[in-house]
Amino acid sequence: MHIKELSLAEFDSFANSWPLGSYHETSSYALLMAENNYDYDLIGYVDELGIIKAAALILIKKINLSSRYGYSPKGFLIDYLNYDLLKSFTEDLKKYYAKKLIFIKINPEIAIGEINKNSKLINYNQNIIVRDYLKELGYTKLKDNLYFESLIPRYNAIVNLKDYSFSKLAKNTKNKIRKSQKKGLVFEKKDRESMDILYEFIKNKKNINNYYYKNYYNVFSKTSSCDLFLVKIDYQKYLINSKNLYEQELIKNTALAENLINNSTEININKKMNSDRALLSYKNDIEFASLGLKENKTTYIAGAFLIKHQNRVNIVISGINPQYRRFNANYFLHYNIIEYYKKDFKYLDLNGITGDFKETNPYKGLNEFKIGFNPQIYEFIGEFDLILNNKQYNHLHKNGTLAKEFNKN
Repeated sequence: MHIKELSLAEFDSFANSWPLGSYHETSSYALLMAENNYDYDLIGYVDELGIIKAAALILIKKINLSSRYGYSPKGFLIDYLNYDLLKSFTEDLKKYYAKKLIFIKINPEIAIGEINKNSKLINYNQNIIVRDYLKELGYTKLKDNLYFESLIPRYNAIVNLKDYSFSKLAKNTKNKIRKSQKKGLVFEKKDRESMDILYEFIKNKKNINNYYYKNYYNVFSKTSSCDLFLVKIDYQKYLINSKNLYEQELIKNTALAENLINNSTEININKKMNSDRALLSYKNDIEFASLGLKENKTTYIAGAFLIKHQNRVNIVISGINPQYRRFNANYFLHYNIIEYYKKDFKYLDLNGITGDFKETNPYKGLNEFKIGFNPQIYEFIGEFDLILNNKQYNHLHKNGTLAKEFNKN
């Protein structure tokens, strides 16, 4: 067995045949990162017959003037449960990069446990032994992140599209979706030029410029592997819906008022007050929709960028315009994404959540939003560094270079 460089076609052929592969482990992702200060190697682990038994994308970046490190996003394409194969590959990997890199970082997409959505307890599986294998073979386990401190989230929410049913969604989620559908929202598939609109909704999430996302789209669009969606307000539809709702509520309100004359109980008073508030809300909606229609506005309020790979769709990033929070556009967006892909794909990766399910969690709202779509929640194995030069690695650690490079706010 030996390591050899692979062509783009060779690597993709192997990667595309790999079960549970990730778009991070494709030549497209390599080309994307090449535009962001990384070099890259596409390597294969080949037997005496020339058959590829494992492969890896190794992104390479300078960490100071004289040192470079490697990063294999979502880990190697290898059977981690095959200890002998993992051992021989690791030993040859060390030899291959001994004089080139200080360390190689990996964060394998290995689910070691599933979180019960009700009890929040974790049911661990046999994959957890891989953590011991990696430690035995010289990989240093990094601190487990509870929130989003690492390069890739350690907890992910994944919707099984083949088992999806609107009836299985959380009550609050269903209510928010229904309300959003009454607001005249429209779900649109867009092209690269609309990335400027989406960027306005996501620019405060990460310190990344718009060019990065446009290039993201360019690279993956070459293999028809990406989609961009936006949500806008259809003011004509919004006005019609609001008028209908107002008229329906007005009939209800009149009946409540008449009933209150003869039966002024606290329950009836509260019903009338709630109806009054609903009428006022619908009236405001009518005025807002009328103004938008009169001014011929085009108002986008939410969007998402997604990557398709094998049988899975991944939400890379999504966002909303907070000025229109009352439209529940994020619920409308995610609901329509599920509806759009459920016939052709098996999974929708909603991206990361946190491993903290306490009331004090600053990301509690994010967790509840994604869990509302009834996903399976997985804990992944985490980050490891394969150290190739202990002296230089320790120096980078002590002087804070590693923390500066990898620690996230």
